[in-house]
This record gives sequence, C-alpha cells and structure tokens, in this order.
Amino acid sequence: MTGKLETSFSLSGKRVMVAGHKGMVGSAIVRRLEHENCEVLTASHDEVNLCRQTEVEDWMAGHKPQVVFLAAATVGGILANDSRPAEFIYDNLAIETSVIHASWKTRVEKLILLGSSCIYPRNATQPMNEEALLTGPLEPTNEWYAVAKIAGIKLCQAYRKQYGCDFISAQPTNLYGPGDKYDIKSSHVIPALIIKAHQAKTNASKAMEVWGSGAPLREFLYVGDLADALVFLMKNYSGEMQINVGSGIEVNIRELAQIVCRTVGFDGDLTFDISRPDGSPRKLLDVTRMSNLGWQAKIGLEDGLTQAYQWFLDNKVKT
Repeated sequence: MTGKLETSFSLSGKRVMVAGHKGMVGSAIVRRLEHENCEVLTASHDEVNLCRQTEVEDWMAGHKPQVVFLAAATVGGILANDSRPAEFIYDNLAIETSVIHASWKTRVEKLILLGSSCIYPRNATQPMNEEALLTGPLEPTNEWYAVAKIAGIKLCQAYRKQYGCDFISAQPTNLYGPGDKYDIKSSHVIPALIIKAHQAKTNASKAMEVWGSGAPLREFLYVGDLADALVFLMKNYSGEMQINVGSGIEVNIRELAQIVCRTVGFDGDLTFDISRPDGSPRKLLDVTRMSNLGWQAKIGLEDGLTQAYQWFLDNKVKT
C-alpha cells in the first residue's frame, strides 16, 4: 500500500462534518476549522445516534456534508478498556460502519478516520511504522478498541478500492489537552495523573500513587497539534496507507508523573502500585511519513500540560 501527495484538495467553501464534536479531538478540530473558509456541521446525540445506520444516513442526506472528520469514538484508559470490552468494540465498529457507509452513499468528497497507535502489535519494533499493522498480537488490555480501529482503517481502504472514495485515516499517539475526560476510573494516563496530583495538592498529601511500575515509555501529542495535523492531511494527503501522527518524543511514566506534579504544584513523593497493569512496554510512532509530507508537532509536553491543567481548573474544579 502506498500513499501519494495530493495538494489540490481545498476546504474553502465546503460543508464540513465533524463527528464527535463534543469530544476532546472533535472540539479541537472545530476550533482549528475556525481558521478555514468552511461551514462546520455538527450533530448532538439527541439529533443523531452515530451507532444507528439509518439515523446517520438520514442526517447526512439532509445536511449534505462534503467533507467528514470522523473523530467520534468510545475511548478510555487501561481500566475502561479492560472492564468494558463489549462497549469498546461494538460502539466503535458501529460508529465507523455507519458514518463511512453513509459518506459513500451521500457522495462525500473526502473523509478522514481518526485511529489510535494501539492498532500496532504490542511488541512491534520501535518506533512503530505504518507497515507494522497486523504483523503481531495486540496489547491484551486494549485489543477490543484496537480491533475496531483496525476495522475502520480497512473500511476506508475497501471503499477506496471498490468505489474510488477518497477516504483516509490517521493514527495519532497518546493525546491530551483541553476537553479531555477527567474521570479517575476511565481516564487516560495524563488526565488521571492531573486529577491525582491536584487532589494530593489540595489535601496536602505526603505522597501520590501512580498505577504500574512507572517504567513504560509513552509518546504524547497535544490535541491542538493533532487537529492541525488532521486538517493538513485532509488538504495534502490521499492514499490507502494510514498515516502516523505524533511528537516523535517519548517519556517514561515516572518522568511524566514528575512533570505533572511540577505543573500542578504538588511536591510530595510518588509511590507506584505494581499490582496495576503497565500496558505496552513502549509505544513510539515512526512519524517519518508525516514529516516528509511537511508537518511537525509544535507544542512541547510541559507547555501542553500547563494548558491542559488550566483547562481542568477552569472546567472541572468546583469552586
């Protein structure tokens, strides 16, 4: 599978649907599209259930989007993935099939599917390039979500192959930023650490617990950077191959927790609960293709965490 550089697609004057506009990624895409000359279309869950094929087809037939950013998904951290496998595989499969099929039926000009780096094998060679897809077993704690996202990639490829649809997919690394999900039972690692550090600071605790050993390495991307990358790909890329989007920089969980604590202002000790799962030992994306297309991340981890924590204070902390 090869990709080509496509420089002729324009968003100017287009009706652009953002599926999942209330989520962290979707809301960032909406903010990014404010700088484009386009009409943004969104639908609340009360208007259309994206898991219901008929509802999606009817809504899209009525609103006639020309471009679709498919950012809607059921997401969560290790605990959520491991304890709610049926929800994670069903919801994500249903959303993808409904929106992608309806996009074909309503003659959408271009669609981009948002995937996840967990699509790659647990023990893939690092950094993970796009060719690593389907070359080995997945990480067991999030395989349900990964299988659904792999199916979404294959849907885009199949509709491209059979019908000539310009459907592409992007695979971001671990994301964080404004609009993140702050729920200690279902959050990803950064919002979970922000909650814990804030509570420890507020309660004047002497220590803060971190799940796992602290050894796994992770790469993080600020959600505003991802939104910019997705708009860039929509304008500049057309091909079967999913494109990795990341910062190219990794940090271990212990170091991440220390940075979060500095950002929040908690100066106590860290303790590590090794009875909790670590997940994949390392997840670094090879972003060579994205760099060669002409895009790189701009917001560093410490600056991004400062913005994420401020959003948390403004929106999630009761005063």
